[in-house]
Amino acid sequence: MPRWRQTKESVIWLGLLMPLVLYGANSLYRPRPTNVVDQSLFQGIVYNRQVLNQPRPQIIHIIELDLTAPGLRPLVTPGYQGTALDPESQKKWESVGQRTSAFVKTHGLQLAINANFFYPFREVTPWNYRPRPNQLVNLAGLSISNGDQVSEVYADWPALCFTDQRAELNRDGNCPEETHQAISGNLMLLENGQLTEDVQTKIVSAEGDKPYPFNIAALDATGTRLWLIQTDGKQPLYTEGTTLREVTAIVQSLGADTAVRLDGGGSTTVAVSPQAGSAHLPTGTRQSENPQVLNMPGHGKVPGQERPVANHLGFFAQPLEP
Repeated sequence: MPRWRQTKESVIWLGLLMPLVLYGANSLYRPRPTNVVDQSLFQGIVYNRQVLNQPRPQIIHIIELDLTAPGLRPLVTPGYQGTALDPESQKKWESVGQRTSAFVKTHGLQLAINANFFYPFREVTPWNYRPRPNQLVNLAGLSISNGDQVSEVYADWPALCFTDQRAELNRDGNCPEETHQAISGNLMLLENGQLTEDVQTKIVSAEGDKPYPFNIAALDATGTRLWLIQTDGKQPLYTEGTTLREVTAIVQSLGADTAVRLDGGGSTTVAVSPQAGSAHLPTGTRQSENPQVLNMPGHGKVPGQERPVANHLGFFAQPLEP
């Protein structure tokens, strides 16, 4: 066989095997799935992790925040400050791709999740994707950072709006004038504690039975208690995802009044500052001087691979008292 043909075949086999190698190597670093109950991370922030084996392996992360806790305040990703235009729409780019853990580190936050859906997006292989870190992107739905509107309202894309020590979730995508931080999702799950017609329609469809990694934000009736729910998925025999019916039932069981679906899938990420300290991080979390990712994202179908995203919801919080 000619040498050039041998080289060509070797390159092809390498390309085919590389995803399997990456998946296998990263699987070795996945934390042992164990339940975590009422683990205080910071003042006003409590973490729970539920591990289920039936009807399939699932790992569910629930973060409960008391928005009235001293020093606890939100921050949404600031908008892109440059003047470059999207060549297709000719409108100014709105944000810059960044991993959630990098967002925590850049702004000195204690906790953050990914938030709005975004575009353009591409995920072909672990090395062929968009956005990459610092690559320009646009947001789907309203985003407000420090009182500045970053992106426009999408009709019927619910907005989570933060004012002083409380929040509200509005189905029409608008926020009050006094809003200083806001993000958007694409599906209202609960209103007045009950399933919306939109989510009921999706639950009985084929989409309702498909296990998936979800990213949910929910509020109690007072608007002072916020739950952030992330479900890991797409990792056979470790965590295969949660159905829309199941995740909605979880949100209802918390006592939520309203809830919205944020960007999920391989984007689903929750990161915390190392200030949480080894005594307060969940068992199995790798220790580092850098922010820790509490869940197991799967960008590019590689376990633990964190995706650069366009928008985040983060929180400043006070350390636990000695």
